[in-house]
Amino acid sequence: MIATKIERVAVVAAAQNGAIGKDGWMPWELPEDLKRFKALTLGKPMIMGRVTFEAIGRPLPKRTTIVVTRDTGWSFDHDNLRVCHTIESAIKLGDEIAAKDGVNEVIIAGGAQIYHLAMPHTTRYELTEVHDDIDGDTFLDPLPADEWSETAREKISNPDGPDYSFVTLTRR
Repeated sequence: MIATKIERVAVVAAAQNGAIGKDGWMPWELPEDLKRFKALTLGKPMIMGRVTFEAIGRPLPKRTTIVVTRDTGWSFDHDNLRVCHTIESAIKLGDEIAAKDGVNEVIIAGGAQIYHLAMPHTTRYELTEVHDDIDGDTFLDPLPADEWSETAREKISNPDGPDYSFVTLTRR
């Protein structure tokens, strides 16, 4: 059996000022971004923080959700949900689930603390770059330019709000 390298892929939308959230949710409506999120994450284990999970309110279909929380008493009864108390244990579990399910990606799905903690483990970013400064209260850490290479970009014109680009960044 040949071992497949598991990629850890952060999927995130961020404004040019780094804003990724406001009042517990995304500060924009970008239907194409939500479609892209679904396409990138379907069938793959997803790691997210408890606050992000609670904002969504349920495990997303056809994905195993791994919730990271420091609260050792927190639980949620669902077949497709696991709870971890460190990012390291979540990454290890995500890798195991991905291998068992025959996929080569684990999705890092936020929020800001999870993106920060997972950054050393992240091999790729699938970034929706919102071309505007957006009022937010939650921000993505800047990605060190010397560690990441842009490998794809698709600009989207948005008649109902800010334009944005789908950007793929790969760790050097």
